[in-house]
Parts: sequence; structure tokens; C-alpha cells
Amino acid sequence: MPETDINKAVVTDLTNQMDNFSVDTKSTDGAGKQKETRWSNTEFSKFYGYYSSIPELKTAVNAKANWATGKGYTADEITTLILDTIKGNGSDTFNTILENAERVKQFGGDSYAEIILDNDGILINLKPLDPSSMVHIANAKGILTHFEQMSKIQGKPPKRFKAEDIFYLANDRVADEIHGTSIIPALEKIILARNEAMDDWKRVLHRNIDPVLIIHADTDDTTAIAKMKSDWEAIKKNGEVWVVPKGIVVPEFISLAPNATMNPLPTIEAYNQYFYQATGGTDVVVGATLGITEASMKIKFMAFTNNVKAEQLYIEEQVLMQLNLVIKLNVPATLENELLSETPKAEPTEIESESVVEPNDVTAETEGRK
Repeated sequence: MPETDINKAVVTDLTNQMDNFSVDTKSTDGAGKQKETRWSNTEFSKFYGYYSSIPELKTAVNAKANWATGKGYTADEITTLILDTIKGNGSDTFNTILENAERVKQFGGDSYAEIILDNDGILINLKPLDPSSMVHIANAKGILTHFEQMSKIQGKPPKRFKAEDIFYLANDRVADEIHGTSIIPALEKIILARNEAMDDWKRVLHRNIDPVLIIHADTDDTTAIAKMKSDWEAIKKNGEVWVVPKGIVVPEFISLAPNATMNPLPTIEAYNQYFYQATGGTDVVVGATLGITEASMKIKFMAFTNNVKAEQLYIEEQVLMQLNLVIKLNVPATLENELLSETPKAEPTEIESESVVEPNDVTAETEGRK
């Protein structure tokens, strides 16, 4: 008989078995005491992979870039004439170059285009460059002095550009950073969690159609079992029926009860909403508005357009500062006037209501004086 003395019971120690959530500290990539500080975006290829592979990320980035630059610009006649001659890589326009720069700036953190001038110092072209090949060089005071473009040909020395020779846009630059910040690190966990939930749900759906099956064979002969395995694979592939002698093979399906697992679809939808919230409400303009009321949709749309206007202001200022040209990006659609017109008038107070004189009352008082 085993001993059943309660005093012999022991308690496990599960403390520190699960780490509490925490956020790592981070320092800026500002210039140090050395004469030159160099920085390059070593994660651009990773960020570009996310942009290329994750449809909701690509849609959100493209939507904001399209709204910021897609309606074109207005400028005086001379400026328009100069910008109309810009061809980029040969098939670009000034509008598509700006939209390209805005997209790359968001997911990559920084975008670059080579400024090409004629002998008289007049702008004749802007050529987009690969951010993964660009190196920032700042002096001890934290001022960007020049860029270097690393060659994609092994052994070829880098090409040096003065800071004023590159049309450079930085995304969400912080403090004394000498570069911009990609939106992807802040979204990475949401993206991964959503796609993992989708992959899990895909497996569940596959198992509903093709459940796990155990076949009990009345033999331990490896050759016979191998033949059964081969026959069963062919049967499954071709959708045939397997006819065997009774008692030789006993199939057993491994399945879960219908309510044994959580439905991941609400979780996936929650991740969708969280993702678009983190990207500035882009779900309103890309059609992902499931479960959003008309009133909240209008508020989100206004917040999105305010973000777009801020991007437009930044681009306009950089074009003036770096290209010495004045442009005005056309403002996208807005709901401000509609919302103002729909604002209900304030209801009169009780005192104001009592003080209102009806026309009939005035007539009666006047007739009484007569």
C-alpha cells in the first residue's frame, strides 16, 4: 500500500516561469564624438520583404502615399515647365517620383533620389536610388554632410554625393537621429500574430476536409505495411475506395469535437482593426470598414486626411528647401464641410423656451390694448 500522508505533499515553484511583458530600451543613432558618424539601413531588405509580402501593409502604405501625392500639384508656369521635363529612370514623372519616395519613406524609413542639374544649375532630373545602398555621414555636430552609395558591383568603390545632391525624405525622424524610422518594427508583432492565426485556421480547415487517420493493420510485416501505405496514398490522391478483407484493416479517424477549439476569426479581425489603427486609420480608404458605424467612419476619415495633409506639408517644405521650387500638393477629399453642416443646433434652454412669444399672443395683447 502506498503512503497517503498529506504531510508528505510537496508544492511546485512556478515563479518566474513566464516573463512579464517589457519593452527594451533604445538609444538614438545620433552623431558621437568622432569626426564622422556613419549609418546605413541594414534592415531595408527585411522591410522591403514585409512590404512586398503582406497585402494589408502594402495597401496601407500605398493608400497614404496615393492620397498625399496622387492628385498632383499646382505651381507657377516656370516651375511646372521644369518639373514636366523630369523623367526619373526614363518612364517616371515628378508625381510618380514623389509617390515612390513617399512609399519607400514609410516602410523603409528613408528615401533618396539623385538631383541632376544642368550647367546652369537648373533641375533636369530626379533619379530614385536604392536605400539599402546608401550610407549617411554626419559630422561631430550631427549635421548630414554627405552620402555614399555602395556599389552593387563587387570591388567597385562607393560613389560620394554631397548632401545637397540628394533629394532625401526621412520618415518620423526622432531627436538627434541622422535617419528616419520605418513603420514596420512597430507593426511587426501584429503582422506576425495575424498571419500565424491565419495559418492555424488554414490547418484547421484542411483537417476538416482531410482528417488525420490511423489504420490498424493486422500484421507487423514491414513489406505488407509499406504496400498498404502506398495503396492508401494512391487512394487518397485519386479519391478511390479501398476494398480489403474484413478485419485486416481497421481505420480510426482522429478529429476534434466541433467546439473543442476557439474560433480564431474574431481574433484575426481584431488584429486587422488594430493594424489599421496603428497605420493611421487607412482602413477607411481601402474598404476594410467591417463593423464601423458611419459616425466613427467619418471621424477616422478626418484623422486620416489630417495625417495626409501633414505629409503633404512635409513634402512641400522639402521640395522648397532641397530643390528650391515652390509647389502645392492638391488636397484630397475631405469631410470637414459635411461634418460642419451636419452639426445639430443647440436645443433652447427652458428659460429661452418660456420667453418665446407666439404670434397669436402678440395679436391678442395688441387687441386688448385697443
